[in-house]
Amino acid sequence: MSIGDAHDRVFKALASSVRRQILDDLRDQPLTTGTLCAHFPELDRCTVMQHLKVLEDADLVIPVRRGRERWNHLNAVPIQQIHERWIGPHAEAAARMLTRLKEEVDA
Repeated sequence: MSIGDAHDRVFKALASSVRRQILDDLRDQPLTTGTLCAHFPELDRCTVMQHLKVLEDADLVIPVRRGRERWNHLNAVPIQQIHERWIGPHAEAAARMLTRLKEEVDA
């Protein structure tokens, strides 16, 4: 899979508010699928599992089976890669422009 395909999968995964909430829920600790399903009472288990599959395909969630339980772990590396490629450079360019503007106003 190319880096472009990987980024496309991450952006697709992040496009859903449910999937973003799942990632937020996993930020501090891994959770079982059952616990995640309980966080979304308006969704059935199958729908939550479909969202988890999209997150897995984007390598944002790593499932680990322990007995009958499936623990879902956040993998923040793809988000960091998106930040390094897209957000950081654009934020840096915007900050440079604001600095130049401030310098011109001060002069």
